[in-house]
Amino acid sequence: MATQLVMQAIAKRPRGGRREGAGRKPNGKVAGVSHAARPFHEGAHPVLVTQRFVRDLPSMREPALGAAVAESVRAARSRTFQVIHFSIQGDHLHLVVEAGSKRSLSRGVQGLTIRLARRLNRILGRSGKVFTDRYHARALATPREVRNAIRYVLSNWLKHVDGARGVDPYSSGRWFDGWTTSQPVPDTPCPTARSRTWLGARGWRRRGLISLSERPGKAEEIALSAATRISGLLTE
Repeated sequence: MATQLVMQAIAKRPRGGRREGAGRKPNGKVAGVSHAARPFHEGAHPVLVTQRFVRDLPSMREPALGAAVAESVRAARSRTFQVIHFSIQGDHLHLVVEAGSKRSLSRGVQGLTIRLARRLNRILGRSGKVFTDRYHARALATPREVRNAIRYVLSNWLKHVDGARGVDPYSSGRWFDGWTTSQPVPDTPCPTARSRTWLGARGWRRRGLISLSERPGKAEEIALSAATRISGLLTE
C-alpha cells in the first residue's frame, strides 16, 4: 500500500518549477572567464594579463598587425597604467602591466583593447568584435612570481613557433635588458614603459637574469599567491 502511494505521488508531480540539476552551476563553472567582481589590487604588484582574439581573425604575427599592437601599447601609457612587457602570439596577447589601483587596472586594459580593436579592424577592413570575453589577470606579489611571468611572456613563442630561437621579434624582448647575454637593441623607440615598481624594476632580478634558451613553464606553474590572485587560471 505504501509503495502504491509513493508511485501515485511521483506520477502526479506538477510540471514546471525548480528541477534538480537545472540552472547556473555553482562556483562559477560556466563558459568563459568568471564575471565575479575582481578583488582588491595592490599597486606595488605587477599584473600578468592574457587576452585572446576571436577565432575569425588572421594570425597577429604579421608585420602590419604586430606594429598595430606595439603602437597601441605605447599609446596606452598613462600616469596610472602602463605595459612593461608584452608578446604577440597568433591568437592571443600576453602582457605584464602596472596600475595604481583596481580601477586603473580595469580601465587601462579596457582602453588598450578598445584602441587596439579599432586599429586592427581598420587594417583588416572589417568591423565587430576583436577580443573574446574578459581578460585573464593575475597579480605578481614576489620576485619569483614576477621573474616567472616575464619569462613566460617573452619566451612564450618557444611553445608556439616551430624552430623558434633567440628573441621573439613580436615582443618587447628586443628592448629587454634582463637577458643573460646582451642583445642588439633596435633603433626604434621601445613601446613599453619602464617599471615603476620595485618588483618590476629590480626585485625580480634577485632570482637571476633570464636565458634565451630558458623555456617558459605552464601558466599554472607560475607560483602565484592565492591572496593576490585576481581572476581565474591563465590559458596558454
